[in-house]
Amino acid sequence: MLPILCLALCGLLTGTRADPGALLRLGMDAMNHEVQSAMKESNILEKMAAEAGKNRPGMKPIKGITDVKVKDVLLPVITLSFVPEVGVFQCVSTGMTITGKSFMGGNMEIIVVLNITATNRLLQDEETSLPMFKSEGCEVILVSVKANLPSNMLPKVVNKFLDSTLHKVLPDLMCPAIDAVLVYVNKKWTNLNAPMPVGQVGTVKYGLSSAPTTTASYIQVDLSPVVQKQEGNTIELPATGGDLGAPKNYAEGSSQVLLTAAFLTAELTLLQKSFNVKIQKSKVGGRPTTKTLAGFIPEVAEAYPKPKPLVTKIKINKPPKVTMKTGKSHLHLHGTIEMAASRRKGKALKSLFLLEVHLNLEVQYSVHENKLQMATSLDRILSLSQESSSIGQFNEQELTGFLTDYLRKAYIPIVNDVLQVEFPLPDFLGMKYSQSELEVVEVETQGEHPGAEFEVEMIVVQFALQLLAHHQLTVSRGGGALMGAK
Repeated sequence: MLPILCLALCGLLTGTRADPGALLRLGMDAMNHEVQSAMKESNILEKMAAEAGKNRPGMKPIKGITDVKVKDVLLPVITLSFVPEVGVFQCVSTGMTITGKSFMGGNMEIIVVLNITATNRLLQDEETSLPMFKSEGCEVILVSVKANLPSNMLPKVVNKFLDSTLHKVLPDLMCPAIDAVLVYVNKKWTNLNAPMPVGQVGTVKYGLSSAPTTTASYIQVDLSPVVQKQEGNTIELPATGGDLGAPKNYAEGSSQVLLTAAFLTAELTLLQKSFNVKIQKSKVGGRPTTKTLAGFIPEVAEAYPKPKPLVTKIKINKPPKVTMKTGKSHLHLHGTIEMAASRRKGKALKSLFLLEVHLNLEVQYSVHENKLQMATSLDRILSLSQESSSIGQFNEQELTGFLTDYLRKAYIPIVNDVLQVEFPLPDFLGMKYSQSELEVVEVETQGEHPGAEFEVEMIVVQFALQLLAHHQLTVSRGGGALMGAK
């Protein structure tokens, strides 16, 4: 079965606080993919076979056989299973032919089929704070043995010979293969907590908030993302309001990455100043003039009998905020809109009015080169109030239609240009994100108090892992979370 990767952005329903941060849930498909890749990349069994005939410190010789060589190593079959609160149980089934000269004289061949088993304990590295696997209790179990020993040797003698050789020697020969594979897997966590740039405005880093845990169905890694401005200041995420949960309706073996909407809001805060603009020309629809405004506010015509071009200043004075509801995600921008004009060419601009505004933008998500990309469209102006005016009092609500149309043409393209910086997704186990599509899901999440549950809504984005598979991505609501899997 192809692995499924899911990326979700979630949020809590209104009235609850979201758990900030991020969460990785790795299912069996992901672990199988990584262990199989590590086994293939390391060529470890072939290397073990090549080392078999060499004298190495601590390596027990095979009694009764000299000039030992190992050949014809079979392609291993790897079986994994989760061990709750421990890690992953691993069984590697393979076979090989051991050759050499026997104590009876002549060439000898032993064809062995065996299982290498070990428990890979999941830990948090004390030095790097990254997840790591460490093997324990490695055993080699002989499934079948065929040897071309002389026919006049008694069965008991043969069994004693095999017991004194293979059972004692094979663990030293084969168990290092398990450790070598885990070295490859552990290396693929290296980039997880490395700072990744968000354009030129700051960085994001995914650090572990606690030691990883294992259940019967998946490995869970709780992350505490750090969003830092270019000048070094860290943007604080809201306090935890409950345990961050992941959707339960994904296929058995699939994996998820969950990023909270509170975290995404913190990332957008890096761009807050970039949303402040001075618009003198619009690429679409031309430049509005005082005559345009006079159609809504008669006082403008009295102050400016002749049409004068308008200059619009937009300032976002609160951090951008992401919220979600079923089927949609929104970006909220709180700030001011000021329109100004000069009475004569070359003269200083004079402010006509300053309005406080709350813009509600609909967000579309996609994945591009392992980064989350956003594009927006203006849904509506949620509130509009008059802060000051040089043309007297007027009903600012009369401007709602005009401003909505104007902002869609002149301001939203600027917002989308700013959002082209994109936001880095967690870099773990060589994950590649691509080809996404979105859908909305809901999940129950446990609150701070026993028995307290609330629904989290999220947009699921399905996407394919470039190396191997078909994956998914998700995005969701409120102070909530964003998620991905494999």
